[in-house]
Amino acid sequence: MIEYVNQLGPGAPRIGPPPAGTAASVWSLDTTADTVGGYRVEEAYAVLDAGEREKAARLVLPGHRHRYLASHLALRVLLAARLGLAPDKVTLVREDCPCCGGPHGRPAVAGGGIHFSLSHSGDLAYLAFAAVPVGVDVEETPGADAVADVLGSLHPAETAELTALAPPRRPAALARLWSRKEACLKAAGTGLALGTAEPYVGSAPAPAPVTGWILTDLPAPDGYAAALAVADHRHEQGNPA
Repeated sequence: MIEYVNQLGPGAPRIGPPPAGTAASVWSLDTTADTVGGYRVEEAYAVLDAGEREKAARLVLPGHRHRYLASHLALRVLLAARLGLAPDKVTLVREDCPCCGGPHGRPAVAGGGIHFSLSHSGDLAYLAFAAVPVGVDVEETPGADAVADVLGSLHPAETAELTALAPPRRPAALARLWSRKEACLKAAGTGLALGTAEPYVGSAPAPAPVTGWILTDLPAPDGYAAALAVADHRHEQGNPA
């Protein structure tokens, strides 16, 4: 588990050296905040691009819209600090989808330079940055109904693990499992297009190994689980893990 997650508050972030190799820089954000990284959330429309503004406008509930604006403002602030740009000058694009080749794969910065991932759930957002493909996910602990809804869509071994637990323990275990799985799927750029059975990540206190990825749990507040997946190219380079 990564022991430390940076907290993005109202002031400008203090950015360390860029991550190298399979290292990642991870940040968390309270998405109910009114000021993020030196910018007022109510002024985010001037910073975000047209696509982001359109998505925000489609969110009917003010609380949902505020959380979206806060998290995407945070992403631009942190990317801008890494790239030496103003937040509104960061150009975001989509990579080609690994499943169909369409332009709706992993989000990326135009011109490259750094890989990133953003996730938000409840009142929290997690953001990760790395020199290689990366995926981060945070999940609020679901209700018992959610556990029943997804049991049949998981890897058979994961379904068996959750079913074997006492009912009160299943929601937290599912949050842990789901954050790991989403982190891997985001890092790969496939999302949910190929379903949620693979990869097998497990619901135990430590994640199962996933070929091609370094998967680790992240510190998270009570009521949440979070995980990080970073591309592991060591085998491709002929080096043992």
